Amino acid sequence: MTTDPNAVPTIVLIHGLWVTPLSWEHWIERYKARGYDVIAPAWPGMDRPIEELRTDSSTYEDVGVGEVVDHYDTIIRTLGAPPIIIGHSFGGAVTQLLLDRGLGAAGVAIDSAPVRGILTLPLSTLRVGSVALRNPANNHRAVGLSAEQFHYAFTNTMSEEESARVYERYAIPGPGRTLFQASLANFNPHATTRVDFHNDNRAPLLLIAGGRDHIAPTAVTRANAKLQSRSRAITAFREFPARSHFTLGETGWEEVADYAIDWALDPRPTVEEQ
Repeated sequence: MTTDPNAVPTIVLIHGLWVTPLSWEHWIERYKARGYDVIAPAWPGMDRPIEELRTDSSTYEDVGVGEVVDHYDTIIRTLGAPPIIIGHSFGGAVTQLLLDRGLGAAGVAIDSAPVRGILTLPLSTLRVGSVALRNPANNHRAVGLSAEQFHYAFTNTMSEEESARVYERYAIPGPGRTLFQASLANFNPHATTRVDFHNDNRAPLLLIAGGRDHIAPTAVTRANAKLQSRSRAITAFREFPARSHFTLGETGWEEVADYAIDWALDPRPTVEEQ
């Protein structure tokens, strides 16, 4: 990729498990209003309307972390200059893996799924992951969350009625293989979620945590930031204490969106917690 110092960087948004690029709809509109080119490609096999994905997941039910990372790697290498990469949930883990490959001008991982090396996961994380992990056959299936499970996992700061509307708009079955790969990563030296924490040449990385997140609690994100800080590259951590996993759309999302892009444009190694 070539670098034009006067070019406005493209923003690449990477969605997480159990949702599609539609989950970024508010951020896309806000960033475009600020003059950025924004792309939010779907995971492999998911570039179809949500209604179709809910009834037929055959195009992606066996997709794993490696396929997702390779997919975005290919897209990013077609861009004219290194983009700002922002990922949410499993997209946060993908963001870290892409930066480890030397891609991106800066990366922001929001409520990131754990990469290899994070040894302790809270019970709330295990509770959500067990939806797929309790059945080995789900390693090759797409598994969805019920409305009740989604409320616990994503929208625990909302009422049941509010959560139901979010569920209806965004939720789809997710490939169980990604969860199996992440959960077994510490037993596999060649795990697809392995990051070189001593990679001094990666782009700056900001990890954002939500203090009320059940899928990726602050302790997980803090542990992730500590591991990434082994690199001489810029690593930053920021907690938003009142936010759930649905930080992309719950009330106050604008503050997180603005903080993420402002930091990416001017990376700083030390970030105060809110």
